[in-house]
Formats: sequence, C-alpha cells, structure tokens
Amino acid sequence: MPDLPRVALVGIHGYGVHQRRAIEEHEAAGRARLVGLADPVPPDDPSDGAPQTAVPWFPDLRTMLDTARPDVVVVATPIHTHTDLATLALRAGCDVLLEKPPTASLEELDRLLGTVAETGREVQVGFQTFGSAALDVIHDAVAAGELGEVRSVDVVGTWVRPESYFTRSEWAGRRTLGGRAVVDGVVTNPLAHAVAAALHLAGARTTDDVVSVELDQYRANDIEADDTSAVRVVTSGGVRVVLGLTLCAATHSVPTVTVRGTAGTATLDYYADTVTFRTADGERTVAAERTHLLTNLLDHRDDPSVPLLSPLRGTGAFMRVLDAVRAAPDPTPVPAEHVERVTDDAGTHRVVHDVEAWCARVAAEGRTFAELGAPWARGQVHASATHPSAHASDAPRPDLEDRA
Repeated sequence: MPDLPRVALVGIHGYGVHQRRAIEEHEAAGRARLVGLADPVPPDDPSDGAPQTAVPWFPDLRTMLDTARPDVVVVATPIHTHTDLATLALRAGCDVLLEKPPTASLEELDRLLGTVAETGREVQVGFQTFGSAALDVIHDAVAAGELGEVRSVDVVGTWVRPESYFTRSEWAGRRTLGGRAVVDGVVTNPLAHAVAAALHLAGARTTDDVVSVELDQYRANDIEADDTSAVRVVTSGGVRVVLGLTLCAATHSVPTVTVRGTAGTATLDYYADTVTFRTADGERTVAAERTHLLTNLLDHRDDPSVPLLSPLRGTGAFMRVLDAVRAAPDPTPVPAEHVERVTDDAGTHRVVHDVEAWCARVAAEGRTFAELGAPWARGQVHASATHPSAHASDAPRPDLEDRA
C-alpha cells in the first residue's frame, strides 16, 4: 500500500486505544496505513484492550518520526504535552490530529498556530462532535429563522466519575504539573465536548468571538481542578452560553445542549447525533450522520477544498474558556456535609447533594451556583478580562427575564 497516507499514533494507552482502533479501521477500509506507535510504555499489556497487531513501537515521537516517516500523526497524550508533540510533528512535515483540549493555555495555542502557519501543515482537533452534521442542521435552522433570534445556548452535563478516574495518572485532576499548566477539570476535559459544541452553536469559533467568561467552580473530590462548575460566556454576537456541569452526580446522564431563540428551541444529543426542535409548529427530531475527524483530515489532504471540520483556529473560543479556567483561583472545596461517598456499579464516587437540580437551574436561569444560593456554594464568581474589542458594561447579562 505505498500510496496510502502513512499514519502514526503517539500515546497508545488510555484514550490512545480508541484512536488506534480508528486508525486500523481506516487501514482496513483502504484509506491509510498504520506505520508506528510511540509511547514510553510499550504496547505489551493486553489488559488495556489495545488491538494486538505487528506495528513498530518507538519509545518517543522523535525516534518514530525519523524511522517511520509518517504523513499524519495522531496525538493522544496528556494535555500538557500536546503543544510540544504537535510542534515536533508539524516541523517534520506531518499533519496532526490532536486530542482535545488542543493546548493548556492561550499562549500555547498562539505558538502552535504560528507553527501551523510556518510549516503549511494542518492541525485537526479531536472535538468529535464537530464531525456531526447535527451541528449543521441547527445552524441551517437558525439561518432560516426557524428559531427566531437566538438569545442563548445552555448546557446541562451531570456525569459520574469514580475516584479511580482521578488517580489513573499523575496529571489527572491537576491544574499544574511540574510547573506546566494541565487544566484537567470538568469544564476543560471530561465535558469539553459539551462546552465546545455550545460555543460552536452560539457562533463562537475563534478567540475574538468571546467577550467574557464567568466561572463559579468547586471540587468535591481530592483533586486540584474543578469537578463541579457553572460557566457563563457572552459572545461577540451577544449570545449567552451558560453551562451547569458536574462529575459528582448520583447517576450518569447524557448532556443536553439547547439553543434558545425567540421562536423556539433546538436540543442537541451529541451522543446520538440527533436534534429535537420545539416551535409553535410542534416538535420534530432530526437524525444526522457523523464524519470521523481522521476521515475528514484525510479527505482534506486529498482535496484541500474539503474544509477541516475542527481546525485548530476554530477552537479558539473554547480556548478562551480554558484559559479563564487556567487563570482562575483554585476551585472551592464542597463542605463535607454536602457530599456523600457512594459505591455502586460506577465504582466508588462522590455525590454532591442535589447537584443535578442545581446544574439544571444554572442552565434554566442563567445564574451561577453561588448566585442561586446552593447550600454548598461558598465561592466567588470569577470573571475573566473582557476581550479588548468589548466593554464589560456592554455585555448583556443572562438574566431570567431575557431568556425565551
């Protein structure tokens, strides 16, 4: 298969297992050839579920680049390693599929964008939801006026993560590691897809599309980062994005992303790639297809007129939120009397009392946990610096009376 794109994977354990399977599916379909695996830990542990194939393994990316000479590198490594590894691959002449979040700070994003411009190569970011045609279904409906004027986008994300999730690696649940930003909290990693999808649907793609970010963040687990957060964003188009997120729910639920306009709503289920519209004409649900982001990157390599679905620059709005989280004070511990330690089918995990209802109220009312008076909310709402092109006094407040 000499003419097939040569694809290599760096980071072969954890989520790298899924990426390896995806590459091998593309290989089986005649779209690519897997030529190398790079990781300090060799692929010899059958317990991680990795496919057992005879693919050369290398202890580091540089050695793999010199030997395997890939055309595309998939990076599925810890957050704080993304920038350096992607830069190395780009300067070796490779295009990159980079796991989310793309970098650990806006400064790193700017540096990586500079490398993209310098090398003329491409970086696709692994926000899989961006591959869903369901996003286009909503954007088309908004453009056609079906929802009226869009006022807000809200998210409820109530997940369960066992305590073992935060001990799976040295960087899990950390804000920093070895003096470098990591920013591994509920907003920026586990529920990052919901955050990114909400911003996308609010028309916010680049850093310039975000005016301000407000955060109200907590932790019930013994970690540095947030596991329960309220987020409020104002876009340059005046749309409010409000998110109630937790990893401390009693049961695991599918996140909802709802676009609210003056004439109706559209709710995205990004697990199922469906959109449910509710307007004066009634309710209807539309099912959509999803394109794998590696497929899209390979299509773009074959024909540059095919746009990338999740280009690096198009994640700038998400990175404004991540950078606000990075710069914010440490999350406030939830008082022990409001947390229950539960062992069930999900493992041993911590549950914040009534957190699902409080997350739903954050989304429905556009207010933070502290503003709503949640009994365990003792933090101060942290507001990021507004974008230079806007003034805080000009930013609309997401008050209840403004919502459709």
